[in-house]
Amino acid sequence: DGVPVDSGPTVFTMRWIFDSIFEAIGERLDDHLHAEPLELLARHAWRPPAASGATAGDEPRLDLWRDLERSADEIGRFAGADESRRFLAFCAEARRVYQRLEGPYIRSPRPGLWRMARDLGPSGVALLASLGPMASLWRSLGRHFRDPRLRQLFGRYATYCGSSPWLAPATLMLITQVELDGVWRVRGGMHAVARTLAGLAGRRGVAFRYGTRVDEIVVRGGRAAGVRVRPVDAAAGEASEVLAADTVVFNGDVNALGSGLLGPAARPAAVPVPRRDRSLSAVTWSMHADARGFPLAMHNVFFDDDYRSEFADIFEARRLPRHGTVYVCAPDRDDDGARRADRPGMHDRLLCLVNAPAQGDVSPGEPGYLDPREIDACEHRSFSLLQACGLQLERTEANTVRTTPAQFEQLFPATGGALYGRASHGWMAQFHRPGSESRLPGLMLAGGSVHPGPGVPMAAMSGRLVAEALMARLDSTSPSRRAAISGGTSTPSATTAATP
Repeated sequence: DGVPVDSGPTVFTMRWIFDSIFEAIGERLDDHLHAEPLELLARHAWRPPAASGATAGDEPRLDLWRDLERSADEIGRFAGADESRRFLAFCAEARRVYQRLEGPYIRSPRPGLWRMARDLGPSGVALLASLGPMASLWRSLGRHFRDPRLRQLFGRYATYCGSSPWLAPATLMLITQVELDGVWRVRGGMHAVARTLAGLAGRRGVAFRYGTRVDEIVVRGGRAAGVRVRPVDAAAGEASEVLAADTVVFNGDVNALGSGLLGPAARPAAVPVPRRDRSLSAVTWSMHADARGFPLAMHNVFFDDDYRSEFADIFEARRLPRHGTVYVCAPDRDDDGARRADRPGMHDRLLCLVNAPAQGDVSPGEPGYLDPREIDACEHRSFSLLQACGLQLERTEANTVRTTPAQFEQLFPATGGALYGRASHGWMAQFHRPGSESRLPGLMLAGGSVHPGPGVPMAAMSGRLVAEALMARLDSTSPSRRAAISGGTSTPSATTAATP
C-alpha cells in the first residue's frame, strides 16, 4: 500500500550499550532518538483446545510485564499460585546467571573456556554448574515449571539466538533478565536507530557508499589491505576501485568469508559454518492491513499445540513447521490494544514471522528445497493459527510482502537465509563464534554472526569491541597515548548497577 514497514529486528533491549555508544562521542541518546519503555513486554496466546467450545475472547492469553510482581500475578491467574512462585524463583536464577555472565561473556572480546572460568570465579562456576553443564534450556525449564505453556513461553527465548530450546544451553534463561531490565519502543522503528547513527558518523567525517558492491577483500603481504568495490549496476571487473585501508572491518555474515565470496585470499579468515549448524531462518509477512478481534500489543506471540514438532521439523526434517509459532509486531498499538494516537486510521503496520530452516540456497530438485507450494501451505497454517486465536487480518496482494529463506539468502549471501549466524546449540556453542580478530591479519569482524552473538544490542556490542581493539592498536603505535573511550564497556548496565 505504499506504506513503509520496519521489517527487520524489532526488540530493543540492553539500552546501556547504546547509551555508551552515544556517550563515547559526547552525545545523549535521548537527544536523537525517542525511546519509550514498554510496560507490557509481550502478549502471548495459545490455540484454544479443539473440544473446549471457546468463542472469540476466550482464547488462553498471558501478558508479561516489566513489573515482576504484576507478571507473577498474571501467571497465578493463568496457571495457579504454585507456578507463580516458580516463576519468581526462575527470574531470580535468571538474574544471577545474567549478573555472572555479563562481564565474562557479553563484555569480553572473546571468551575462552578457561579464561571465562577464571573470570567467573568459584561462585560463578558453581552457579552455572548448578544449571547442569550439559543441560538444555528446555530441560532447565522443566525443573522450574509444571505448566507446559510456561515452558513453551520461556523456551522461545532460544529463538532469539536462532536456536532450538531443546538444543540451546540453559544459560539462555538470562534473556528473561534482559527483558525485565527494559524493552523499548523506538519511534520510527529500528531503522531510525541505524539512520541516526549514520547521521552522527557522517557529521564526524565518515563517508558512506551506498549502492556499492564489494567484490573482494584485497590481501597484500598476508594481511587485509583494502576492498575492491564497484557500483551495483556495473559489470564484473568494470569500473572497479580499490579502497586502501590499514584495517578492514567486515560486518556481514562470516560464512561469506569462509565460502570465498569475498575472494580466495580472504577465505582463511573464517571457518565455514556447515548447513547443519546454521541458525533459524524465517518466512515473514510485512503488512499494512486491517487487524481486528485480538487486542494486539507491540509484541505478540501465538503458540500452536505441538511445540516440539516445530523444532524437529526445522532442525531435523529441514522443512517448514507444521505447528509453527507466529510472532506479530504491531508498533501502532498500545498496551491496551488500542491504536496509538500518532497512528490514526483503520490499518496497522505489521510484521508477522514464523521460524523456518535455513535452506534458502537449496536448488529445486535437491533434498531440503522449500517448494513454493510448501511455503503457501505454511502461510495458510500460520494465518489459520492467528484466526483461531481471535486475530482477523484483511490480507491482499497489495498490502502484504512475503519474504522467504531464499530471499534472505540473497540479502545475506552464503547463509541459506540464516538470520543469526551459527545456531547456539550445545554448551560449547558460545565459544564457536569468532571474535573481533579474524584469522587474517588486518581484517576484523563485527555483526550478529560473531561474538557476543545475534540481536541488535549484541551486534552493537560487537562493533564496540572492534572499535576498542582498533583504539588499543592505535595506542600501541602512536607516540602519544590516546585517552580511554568515554562511556566504554565499563558503563554499568541496569542490572550490574544495582549489584553490590
